[in-house]
Amino acid sequence: MPPPTLDPYQFAYCSNRSTEDAVSTVLHSVFTHLDNNNTQAHVLFVDFSSAYNSIIPSTLTTKLGDLGINSSLRNWIMDFLTNRPQHVRSGHICSTTITLNTGVPQGCVLSPFLYSLFTHNCRPVYGSNSIIKFANNTTVIGLISDNDGGATPGRMMC
Repeated sequence: MPPPTLDPYQFAYCSNRSTEDAVSTVLHSVFTHLDNNNTQAHVLFVDFSSAYNSIIPSTLTTKLGDLGINSSLRNWIMDFLTNRPQHVRSGHICSTTITLNTGVPQGCVLSPFLYSLFTHNCRPVYGSNSIIKFANNTTVIGLISDNDGGATPGRMMC
């Protein structure tokens, strides 16, 4: 079960939450804002390729500590993610084994959840922006009103 301090806009691996909830949240936010005069909504959909390979185990365990995860579990995760031997086999041919110290194992049931924990603190800088996440799929929403000074590239920073 995810810690209660997780980002409320992370919809993956949470009880009673689904992709439909994430999509509904995006649409509700945008349509509610656009009901007002002189408004704009900028929406960016991102599917991070090789997202699971980008996880740095030491950074992940630090973030887990910030979430209140006990040190025994953090140490287990660090051991699980570091010094992992990997090779490729095709038929009877096997490559040289290399040792991996970044990323999470592809196909492991724990990997998407660890990625969600790794990105839990990716939050918008501006109150008019939102970041909706479902595992490694992210939607950034910038809600802009004319009285905010107009649409500027800096308004979409997160």
